[in-house]
Amino acid sequence: MNDQITAHIATATHTLFAVQPTVELSRPDARFGDVASNVAMQLASTLQRPPRDIAEQLAEALRQQPLFAEVTIAGPGFINIRLADGFIAEQLEQPVTVPNIYAGKKVVAEYSDPNPFKALHAGHLYTTLVGDVIARLHEVAGATVHRINFGGDVGLHVARAMWGIMQTIGGEQPEKLAAIPVDERANWISNCYVLGNNAYGSDETSKAEIIAINKRVYQLFTDNDHESAFAHIYWTCRQWSYDGFEALYTRLGVHPFERYLPESETTPIGVAIAERALAEGVLEKSGDAVIYKGEDHGLHTRVFINSEGIPTYETKDLGLAATKWRDYKFDKNIIITANDIVEYMKVVISVLAHFYPEVAERTVHLTHGLIKLPGGVKMSSRLGNALMANDVLEAAFTAGRALRSSADTDEQVIIGAIKYSFLKQKIGADIVYDPADSVSLEGNSGPYLQYAHARAKSILSKVTTTSQQATTYEPAERLLALKLTEYETTLQHAVAEMLPHYICTYLYELTQAFNRFYEQSRVVGDPREAERGALVKRYAATLQHGLNLLGIIAPDAL
Repeated sequence: MNDQITAHIATATHTLFAVQPTVELSRPDARFGDVASNVAMQLASTLQRPPRDIAEQLAEALRQQPLFAEVTIAGPGFINIRLADGFIAEQLEQPVTVPNIYAGKKVVAEYSDPNPFKALHAGHLYTTLVGDVIARLHEVAGATVHRINFGGDVGLHVARAMWGIMQTIGGEQPEKLAAIPVDERANWISNCYVLGNNAYGSDETSKAEIIAINKRVYQLFTDNDHESAFAHIYWTCRQWSYDGFEALYTRLGVHPFERYLPESETTPIGVAIAERALAEGVLEKSGDAVIYKGEDHGLHTRVFINSEGIPTYETKDLGLAATKWRDYKFDKNIIITANDIVEYMKVVISVLAHFYPEVAERTVHLTHGLIKLPGGVKMSSRLGNALMANDVLEAAFTAGRALRSSADTDEQVIIGAIKYSFLKQKIGADIVYDPADSVSLEGNSGPYLQYAHARAKSILSKVTTTSQQATTYEPAERLLALKLTEYETTLQHAVAEMLPHYICTYLYELTQAFNRFYEQSRVVGDPREAERGALVKRYAATLQHGLNLLGIIAPDAL
């Protein structure tokens, strides 16, 4: 709709003044109009004329257009436009569309990124849910999206877990793993990691053993070892971790990942790039280590190969980027992480740019803040008291049962509550998760929107007339109709800026507009049942479309 309005304003401007400005629209207070433009003030300096004079000329021209019911001037030259009811109704007859700005484009979306041998913590849960929606937004705009999950299946965290596993089962005895129940395996491995992590930080003998295990894990890949007792433990427990991830993703209802890219696969590629970078002077020696002297580029120094000859995360990420480029030749590479690695990623991309400039140019790094509970408590994946993804789910179900006094709280409502609670907060800032607020049936929550959809479907089930668009609106009808026309613009902004919270804010405002409408406008049995039924139908469809984009089920009944 906005495109048609701006086109008319741009045409009038060009006809009157022979200029072609960029026309922007805003939403004024409903008392003054439906849309507003400050184009006259933009043109004032170019035309050397008072903006109000320009606005008056433009307004006169715009009044000739049938889609504008009223055009007025305010202040120094704001143009306020009230749209014709027929034009609004016409917009509501059209299906919701999003410009195919990514048509024919390949997008790689890398998110979630949990490490095998550790459970998903709350930060992983957040990036899983946000990443899923950002991928959906690109798909709705025409992109082919490849969802990638990157995780560390080598490194000290694996060695800590392997140490804990072998302590628990009494050494290199893989046959004892069979005693671990299937539904407990992921948590069991996580507990073994905590055991090893605590030992690493408190006991020098254990620390030395873990360091030695770390080298053995790398050697598994050098030797392609799948037969030794140590290898059996490693490969079995790595698969258990992946199985646990998949079970959680299925429960969350997120789109399946196309591929898991483990560090063991990307490390050799990264090492080759690092060696080339060293030979060409991009990296340099510092004692026995290989480093990037970032200060020479406005960044900071990072180690790519440590003094023991082991590649660091930086080198593994070089290999990851090269692998993605080799396999997908993407137009856009989205990476979603916590914001504590912003400077780290700048260094990786700076080194990458020397060998893969296309990758550096096409990579977008989105970051989020800390995941906090009410009161400012934060989580850390390296500590045994970290808040796990499953802890978040359990807290939400507990809060839901307390609220509804029911032992069988609907899973789709609680999962939707968690998703919406995360998604409604702008990406980049810290995220405060309050279980009780997230499951509330009132206010800006997922369950509130789900119940709003179910309520609309209930109303529609009682409508007996055939829906038809109005030719004129009553005041309460008009406010809802106008709000419905804003959805397409909201999607455009959400896609262009990769910000799902725009959709959340819009859907909440839409339900409030509907509530005001319903308070004043009886639907079933009213002489305007057909026209109002059409509004309710469009409202329900819009809610469903928006909730589905957020990965939230829109139930017909609750």
